[in-house]
Amino acid sequence: MAKITQNHTQAVSGWAALDSSGKITPYVFNRRENGVNDVTIKILYCGICHTDLHYAKNDWGITMYPVVPGHEITGIVLEVGSNVRNFKIGDKVGVGCMSASCLQCESCKNSEENYCDKVQFTYNGVFWDGSITYGGYSNMLVADYRFVVAVPENLPMDRAAPLLCAGVTVFCPMKDNNLIGSPRQKIGVIGLGGLGHLAIKFGKAFGHHVTVISTSLSKENEAKTKLGADDFIVSSDAQQMKSRQKTLDFILDTVSANHSLGPYLELLKVKGTFVIVGAPDKPVGLPAFPLIFGKRTVKGSMIGSIKETQEMIDICGKYNIMCDIEIITPDRINEAYDRIEKNDIKYRFVIDIAAHSSKL
Repeated sequence: MAKITQNHTQAVSGWAALDSSGKITPYVFNRRENGVNDVTIKILYCGICHTDLHYAKNDWGITMYPVVPGHEITGIVLEVGSNVRNFKIGDKVGVGCMSASCLQCESCKNSEENYCDKVQFTYNGVFWDGSITYGGYSNMLVADYRFVVAVPENLPMDRAAPLLCAGVTVFCPMKDNNLIGSPRQKIGVIGLGGLGHLAIKFGKAFGHHVTVISTSLSKENEAKTKLGADDFIVSSDAQQMKSRQKTLDFILDTVSANHSLGPYLELLKVKGTFVIVGAPDKPVGLPAFPLIFGKRTVKGSMIGSIKETQEMIDICGKYNIMCDIEIITPDRINEAYDRIEKNDIKYRFVIDIAAHSSKL
């Protein structure tokens, strides 16, 4: 149970999982009063990340029930603390995965607080006052302004919400590997889901040749026609895979299913880079020869700092990059969870919090 401090006096309506069944039900809880470093946000939309399902069902053994999921949050500022200078009442804002960090370590001082050893998450974390954090499946949030970003005026709030997690997750590896403002390169995206479809959009916006690599031939038309991919490889087709060997400069792996990296590494040119952002629950296969004989690099990446998140969403405003979504009301969260487990979504569910129902 969450530790309740004296200033947690604001009753909030939300939706929570109460046990490892993962069923989401209406839940009323308290949030803190707006402090000097806080902004109070009326939540309009919240995306559903697959991480939400893992926490709801305690798949990782770390859930603190009741858990209110949600870390892809957009809304409007209702109140600002006395120390807050960069936000005002009425601003369009977003909150992603983080709610606090130590602010003192090397990572924090280098604007890489997402790698802070003491980083705390927007839900199922422990805030500075000792309370358990509750996420965006609720009608209001109080957030430290240092973990809030401004949403560009031209981005619709519903389609911007998943950018706070999925968007920054695929943006950071591209930035880190000099794919912004660089000459045209050939990049590959493994998986065409919530992360993969945004990776295509970023890659095309940055002027690169984008190849989608998928197990499903049925996704080729959508990848090329709707999302603008330049090429498509069916990873189970040995002939296709062999014909594309040593053709890509960079590959982003968004897949969370268990798979070996070996066949994909062969697609990279000599000195090519492979970045993992998907999180399989078992170790991936990593054969040595494709690395040794190609002088290739395998790296990992997770979300991004607040500075990077702001940069990402500003770029989305510039290039009109948005997530393809299906809007649901809170009474359909459990249905959405079932469909996500069946991979029945293109490409992200977003909860219309403002249209919430009391029935689940």
